[in-house]
Amino acid sequence: MAVDTSDSVCPTLRDEPLSDEKPQDDAASTPSQGDEEIQACTTEDPGEPPDGGLQAWLQVVTGHLVAFNSWGYLISFGIFQPYYESQFSLPPSTISWIGSLEVCLIFFIGTFSGRAFDAGYYRTALAVGLFLQILAIFMTSIASSYWQVLLAQGICQGLGNGIIFAPTIANMSTYFTTKKTIAISAGACGAGTGGIVFPLIAQQLLPKIGFRWTVRVMGLVVAVSSMIIMIIAKTRLKARKAGPLVEWAAFKEPAYVLFAAAMFFTLWPTWISYNYARQYTTDKLSGSASDSFLILIVINAVGIPGRMISAFLADRLFGAIPVFIPTIFSASLCLYLWSQVSSLTGMFIWVSVFGYFGAAIQSLFPSCCASLTPDLSKAGTRIGMIFSIISFAALTGSPLAGKLMQATGGSYLAAQIWGGSSMILGMGLLYAAKRAEARQKQ
Repeated sequence: MAVDTSDSVCPTLRDEPLSDEKPQDDAASTPSQGDEEIQACTTEDPGEPPDGGLQAWLQVVTGHLVAFNSWGYLISFGIFQPYYESQFSLPPSTISWIGSLEVCLIFFIGTFSGRAFDAGYYRTALAVGLFLQILAIFMTSIASSYWQVLLAQGICQGLGNGIIFAPTIANMSTYFTTKKTIAISAGACGAGTGGIVFPLIAQQLLPKIGFRWTVRVMGLVVAVSSMIIMIIAKTRLKARKAGPLVEWAAFKEPAYVLFAAAMFFTLWPTWISYNYARQYTTDKLSGSASDSFLILIVINAVGIPGRMISAFLADRLFGAIPVFIPTIFSASLCLYLWSQVSSLTGMFIWVSVFGYFGAAIQSLFPSCCASLTPDLSKAGTRIGMIFSIISFAALTGSPLAGKLMQATGGSYLAAQIWGGSSMILGMGLLYAAKRAEARQKQ
């Protein structure tokens, strides 16, 4: 994933405009380090990012729709979890591998798909990823066994999500300077929009037309969104040389290593509430199916202000890490308190609070990684490395929670305590990373 590279991609071109005059001596005709930098960069300097304007904000709309198609559908997995458990007579831990694979692949594939953007294949990546998304949804609608759903919704959908998400975030970042965090957060809010729309579709259509046709309607919504994306998506920068996939020197920096560990433990339990909140409503609170859909809608809807407000606080007032630390603490406290929820009213209050902080966590961690990277030309590589680490946390988090529930006879308590404790550990490691960064600067 390439992030915030527009100001550092081609410093030679920016600092010293090329002259049309021919070199006057033999020494000048020998390629210098600066010449090599020019050849490695874009052949055309597009100038400074516009930081606004119609074309720039259209790319934010593109980002919003991409997040709608990918994260919006993904965080609505609570629609599918109870249905698959009933349909295939399998335990929660087994079913949750489907949703976990989706989250894992959106991060893991994003590590590589960002390079497609750097190489000038943004629209090609969009076309391939969007096609896989649509194919996966319609294949899910005809799947009749667990392994078929795992292939369609888990792997195919996850691949499509991963191919389009990171390049789209990178593309948005090239259009903005002072408004970058707000713009990217506005694009990421598409996850909240999708998290409202898809559960609403399920709530209204499942009782009337059944599961298969409801999923096909969702596929049509994604297809229409995809057509709009392909019409308005546009890159600003020409193809340029991408950095390495791994910068091994980063692992010699205590601040970076501590931050990577912090993000693993923080994000490890983040998605269990999105996957199991609906099921908790029906199993433990005797809520109706309609109530459980509303719970899912609320936890996703409050993520919109969660992303935007946290981005504003980090961008304009306090900085990313000073906002992130109390955000993680608040989310961990929510997971601990989840065990005390004993009524539908309490559950609505709980998802309203956790949904806010859970979305803020997902929005803030890339900015925090960038703030720990002194050389912004390496920010994309370093965030991509963090994405790879997080992908394993995303893959195992929900299945582990399901195993804990299964081992305790269907009780959610062990999973809730594990989730809160994991986040507390992540918060402590993040604080240590901040202290290590301060020592590095001295």
